[in-house]
Amino acid sequence: MKSHYELLGVAPTASTAEIKRAFRAQIARYHPDKVEHLGNEFRDMAADRATELTEAYRVLSDDAHRAQYDRTLAGGASPPPSQPAPAQKAATAPVPPNPSHADAPRPRTIYTKERANRDHLVRKVTVERIRQALALAGTDYNETPIRGFDIALVPKPKMFGGAELPRLLARFIEPVDGAAVADAWSLAVKAIPSVKDAVCVLLLGSSLAPQRELAEAIAAQRRANRAAKVTLIPIDVRTWDAHMPLDAPVVCRDLLTRLKAGN
Repeated sequence: MKSHYELLGVAPTASTAEIKRAFRAQIARYHPDKVEHLGNEFRDMAADRATELTEAYRVLSDDAHRAQYDRTLAGGASPPPSQPAPAQKAATAPVPPNPSHADAPRPRTIYTKERANRDHLVRKVTVERIRQALALAGTDYNETPIRGFDIALVPKPKMFGGAELPRLLARFIEPVDGAAVADAWSLAVKAIPSVKDAVCVLLLGSSLAPQRELAEAIAAQRRANRAAKVTLIPIDVRTWDAHMPLDAPVVCRDLLTRLKAGN
C-alpha cells in the first residue's frame, strides 16, 4: 500500500505548501468532469483514488496528524487504510441473463437497479467533492459520524474564543422535496447536543422539487422548531446551484462558492 507521501508524489520532507500544490495537481486528474465519459468501473476507481488523495492531504496538512503518521511510518507499521479494500471480483465472466428463465428480472427491476447504482455513484462523487473543498479551504472542522448524514463535521475547540462555527451536516437524497426537508431537519435537531448550537444542513440531490415547495417546507420546520438554530440549504449537485437563505452561515456560502467554481 502506498504511503500518503507516495500518493501525493512528494518527499517526506515536503513543506505544507508543497503538499497542497501536489494535492491540487493530483485531485484535478480525478475530477468528475474528467471521468464522466468513462464506464462505471473507471468512475468508481477515480472516486476511490480521490478519497485516498483527500485523506492523504487531510493528514499531511495538519501538523499533529502528520507527526503521528510519521511516527507510524517510522515504526514500520502500515498505517490503517482510509477506506476498506474493495472486494475482488470473480475471475470468471458473468453469465448473461436468460430472458426465458423464470427468475429473469423484469424491466422495472432492471431500471430500479440502474437508478440505485447511479444514485450511489453520484452520492460518492458528491461527498468527495465536499471533502476536497473543505480540505482546500482549511476549515477548522473534524469529521465525525452522525446517523442519517453522509458527512458530519463539528468545529474544532477554539483556544482563545472567537466566533463559533456551525456544525455542518450533508445528506444526499433523491428527490430533494418537502418530505426530505422534514426528515433531514428532524435528524439535524436530534444530532445537536444543545439548542444553542447552530447547525447547517446541506441537502444534496440531482432532482429538486420546485422552489416554492422547498421554501414552504423549510418555513414549516422553522415554525415547528423555533428554538433550534438550523439552516437548511437544498443543493442541485449537477450545477451546485443552491436555494441559499439570507441568514446562511458564511462558511456555507464560501463552501458553495468553492464547489460551484470547481475547486
